[in-house]
Order: sequence, then C-alpha cells, then structure tokens
Amino acid sequence: MANPGGRQDERKKKLRNERLRRENRLALMARAQRWLKLAGLGAALFVALLLGGLLYLRSQALPAATVSQTSQLLDIRGNVIDTFHTGENRSSVPLSEISPYAVQATLAIEDKRFYKHFGFDMRGMARAVLVNVESLSKRQGASTLTQQLARNLYLTHARTWTRKLREAAYTAKLEMSYSKDEILTLYMNQIYYGHGAYGIEAAAQRYFGKKAAELSLAEGAMLAGVPKGPKYYSPYLNMKNAKDRQRIILNEMAAGGVITKAEADAAFQEVLAFKPASGGDMGGFAPFFRDYVRQVAIERIGIEELLLNEGGIRIYTTLDPEAQRAAEAAIRDGFPSDSEQQAALIAVDPRTGYIKAMVGGRDYKANQYNRVFAKTRQPGSSFKPVVYLTALESGGMTPLTKFKSEPTVFTYDEGRKTYEPRNYNDKYANEEIDMRQAIASSDNIYAVNTVMAAGPDKVIEMARRLGIESPMKPVPSLALGTFPVSPFEMASAFGTIANAGVRAEPTAIVRIEDRNGRILYEAERSEKRVVDAAHAYVLTRLMQSVFEPGGTASRVAAMIKRPVAGKTGTTANDAWLVGYTPELAVAVWVGYDKNRSITPVEAHRAAPIFAGFMDQALAAVPPKLFPMPEGVISLFVDPGTGKAAAASCPNRRLETFVAGTEPTEICGEHDDAADGEARDGAAARERESWWADLKRWWQR
Repeated sequence: MANPGGRQDERKKKLRNERLRRENRLALMARAQRWLKLAGLGAALFVALLLGGLLYLRSQALPAATVSQTSQLLDIRGNVIDTFHTGENRSSVPLSEISPYAVQATLAIEDKRFYKHFGFDMRGMARAVLVNVESLSKRQGASTLTQQLARNLYLTHARTWTRKLREAAYTAKLEMSYSKDEILTLYMNQIYYGHGAYGIEAAAQRYFGKKAAELSLAEGAMLAGVPKGPKYYSPYLNMKNAKDRQRIILNEMAAGGVITKAEADAAFQEVLAFKPASGGDMGGFAPFFRDYVRQVAIERIGIEELLLNEGGIRIYTTLDPEAQRAAEAAIRDGFPSDSEQQAALIAVDPRTGYIKAMVGGRDYKANQYNRVFAKTRQPGSSFKPVVYLTALESGGMTPLTKFKSEPTVFTYDEGRKTYEPRNYNDKYANEEIDMRQAIASSDNIYAVNTVMAAGPDKVIEMARRLGIESPMKPVPSLALGTFPVSPFEMASAFGTIANAGVRAEPTAIVRIEDRNGRILYEAERSEKRVVDAAHAYVLTRLMQSVFEPGGTASRVAAMIKRPVAGKTGTTANDAWLVGYTPELAVAVWVGYDKNRSITPVEAHRAAPIFAGFMDQALAAVPPKLFPMPEGVISLFVDPGTGKAAAASCPNRRLETFVAGTEPTEICGEHDDAADGEARDGAAARERESWWADLKRWWQR
C-alpha cells in the first residue's frame, strides 16, 4: 500500500528546493543590478575622463615612443655584466613578413576582439569585472593590444590613477592616428619575448633560427605565450610552463575557428627544434648573483617586476668580475666530472660589506637553488671561532688557557644531562693544550670546555652580534656547530672579525637608476662596532695557525701567498672552510642536497676550492698584513709553561694578547731575565715577526 505521508514529504522537499532556487536567482539578479549600476557609473566616469584626456591631446602629436628596454646589471667597475642583456635585440618587419600563425596566436591569447573594438574592449572589461567579482580576486585583466602598446611606448608601469588616465588617452590617440594593421605591426615589433629578443623577428631568430615569416603554427603559438612572463614561460628555463601555455593558446585558436581541433592537437604534439641556448640565457656569468639581485630589488627595495624586466633601469651592483670568475673556476675545477656533490661560495669585502662573488651551486642550468642562503647546513668546527671570541671577550680566557685533550663527559642542565663529544677519528693529545693548538688541530674537547666556561647563552649572543640569525640552543654541542647556519651568515660573521669587530651589512646593490638616469634607490652604508678590535685581532692571529704546519688547512697554505685566517669544519654531511684576508671574507661549503653523508675525500674538497679562489681573486692585490689595533700586546712565550720566554728559551713562540691579559712572569727554566727580551721591545719583535711571516707566505 502506498505511503501518502512519504509522498507529502517529497512534495514539501521539492517546494522548498524550488523556493531556495528562486531566492538565489533573485539575489543574483539584485547583485547583478548593483554591479551593472556601478559598472555604468564607472563607464560614464571613464568616458568623461577619456574625453577630457582627448581634449588635452587633440592638438598634440603623439610623443616619441619610449620603447621597452632590458634592464642592465653592472658590476663594481661600472661594466655591464655580459650575460645580462646589454641592449635590445630588435629587428622590425612589416605585418606581411610575420607568420599568420604567430599573429593569430597572439590575438587569440591577448586580444580576440582586436579588430572589433576602438582600443577599449568594453565587453571584455565587463566580463573581467564579473569574473573578478565572482571570484573575489583579480583573475582576469582587460587590457587590449592598443592599451599595452600605449603603456609600453609612452608610459612607465607605475600603478597610479594618473598613469591609467594617460594610458587611456594615448590608447584613444593611437586608435585615431593609426590603422588596426599598423597598431598590430607596432605591437608585434615591440613586445619583449625574453632572452634579449624584442619583437617577433628577433624572437624567431633567437628561439628557432628562422625568420618570423617562416614560423609554423606550433612555433607561433609557443612564442605567443612567452611575453606574459618571459622567464616563467621561457622554453629554455621552464619547458613545462611553456608547453602548458602553448596548449591554452592552441585551444583558444581552435575555439575561435582559426584552426581546427585536430590542427591544435597536432601542433601541441610537434617536437620543436629550438636553437641551442647561449650561456647568457641559461646561466652564464654570475647567474646566482643575478637572481639574488633581482630578489632584493623586488622584495626588499620595492622595484616592480615589470619595470625590472622592461623599464630599462640600471642596477649598479657590488660584483667584482675577477672575483666572480675566480669563484666559478674554483667550483668548476674542485670536483671530478662524475661527482654529484654540490657546493656554494660567497665572498664579501669585510671593509664595506660588498658581495664580491657568489656561486650557489655547480650547475645553474640543472638547478637554480642558491645554496649560499641554505639554512640547513651544520657549520661544524667552522663555528668554533664564535665560541673562542666569546671566551676572549669575557676576560676569563687567553690564547694560553689550557684544557686537557682527552675523552670527556660533560654535565649540564644542573647535572640532569650529559654530553660526550669526540675528536675526529678519536685522536686526542692526551695532554693539556692551549687555544692556539686547539684551533689549529680543531680539538672538540677544548671547544666544549670553552663553551661551558664562557656560557652557551653568551655564545649565541655573540653569534647574533656577528650577523648569524639562524636558530640555536644554549647546549654544549653548540660549540661544535650542530645548529644549521647558511654560508651567507658565516661569511658575514667572519667578515666582522676581519674588519676589526665592525660589522658592515652585506650589500649587493649600490644604486638603481631609471632609464633617464634618475636615482630610484641608493644604498646607505650600515656599519656598527659589535666586537672590540683587540679581541678580534687576537682571534685572527690564532686562526692563522689553521694554515700553518700542523693546522687543518696547512696542505693548501702554499696556494695562498698572503696572510690568511680561517677555520675548517666537517660534519657527517657537510664540509666547510671559512676564512679571510684583510680584503675578502669567504665561506665555502661542499656536500649533498639530500642529506647524504660525505666521505673524507669529499670533505677535503672545500679547502682547495677556498685556496684556489683566494689565489686567483687576489692575484692582482699585494699581500697585506692584518693591521694591529691599539690595546694589543705581542711577546714571546713558552707554550709549555705559559710564561713569557727569554731569548735563550729553546721552545718559544710569538703570541698576541689583549693588553692586560699577557703573562707577566718570565719562564723560570732559563736564567735570562737580565736580557729583558721577553718583555721589552715587544712591538719591534712583532714587526720583525710580521716581516718574516710575510716573506714565508710569499715564498710558498
């Protein structure tokens, strides 16, 4: 038997759904009416403003065209970096000498109603407004080819009402002054297709090595997609993006009846024969630095990307071309061809903060990730100088402070936790060693003793002052560089030590000018003393021992014919050498991208890269000594006793101290106090030592 109650419920449900649909339609109609009213008011305002602009331009000829230009990067010497486009590659051709496929593809994706509107596509504007309102975002634009041409020829890309009004006026003037074919010809010869190619003729030659008239359907559709994002849609840099956009364009052509669906599918499947990319297109000179400058210009300085791409601005950078060539050569020559290891190198002038060279990886063409800024790499023992600088500054330790190098268990967190570090290959002196010996041999036990004595919190505070911002925790393992730090941060920190404790903020861009020479941005020098000069100098002298006999980088010392200080660092996955001369602070990292362990042979590649770079980058620079500041005392000491050493002491070395921390007692084993050489004439002996050191470094 039928269920009348069930049928009644079903009817109620249908009535309720009908009512909801009716209410939704009414709401949509009300919303549409409101937007139509607003659109009508906007259109009326637009027409009024357009007429006002036309009245102003009526008696005037169109101004000389300001053709879009490639922006230039210049090095520290004012020369254009050769792989960044030094000018426009443009060759104008009449419309009759452009492939109809390229023309139709451009119209299909940029302005389907080009031949039907008067410069402003009101239908397209309305459609864009509705789509954007429905999606609550700017998903569709409505600029016609004529509007784009007016903007590129006569105006900047500033997003202001003044510019928009002038654009509208110039668009109307173009439409009144030229035929549609003439406007289209101007557009096709003006638009930027990436990789230095302006206009369709230059683009055809650049990508396919043929004339614009010879472009096939597939080639024309490929090129038509590039101008929207010359880098993002470049088939050389992002083939997937380029093919996806080619598919969209071919489908639009098919939908408009220009070609058939079968022709669109066949063109998409066609394998295109691209002209080989030149070095400048796929990396070339300083590609990682170029990308970094671009990022800084857009994200930090606020330069619009369109202005950067087409505005003809000039960006004056800090790059030293000789140093950059040396960096690229050192990385290139530092690995066997079959190695999958990666590397990064950054060089900073410690006196100014100027970035002189940057290499973010071994092959920019294969991978554009800039490892200079990777904050996932443990610095290992290369972090120890931060610990020792903290200890020296605290006043509780000097270069002669001793700890025993032997397996040790450290307790911390009020005795609740323990930490048991080990030396590399379990090699220990099994006797007391001082700070110079610990730095030269990279003794881990000494470093942990030091961080416990100085205080992990103070070490972190010192790292922050030096420019290291990566997260750290106040634990004993901090001394061994267990918390990841980027090569950029390490170079900046060591540069501060090299600059006698004055931190100069790392800088890549000196100034930016527009196409008319007007300064858009100029860097301000940012310098701040964060460490006392005497403490920085004492640490520098200690770190020079890393490159002396017995030091962890002694095997490459002969390649660096000048005074140099630094520190090696090795972990399971990373190897470093961070160091400096008075002119350059350099961080070199080698390892794998995927957290893969490195072998001892692979770890030893960092030092030769560092040395090779320093040798070439500073080849034309005379060797310089690290200048000794006031408040420093140098005298001969007996390492065994830690006392000042007389001239007859058989085992003595010259050591440097912050004034007031030097030993005052003369070695008791040698009855030579009368000659006074242990303490008198310290400055003269220091100069003599420097000269001897300089001659020795030069003779290497």
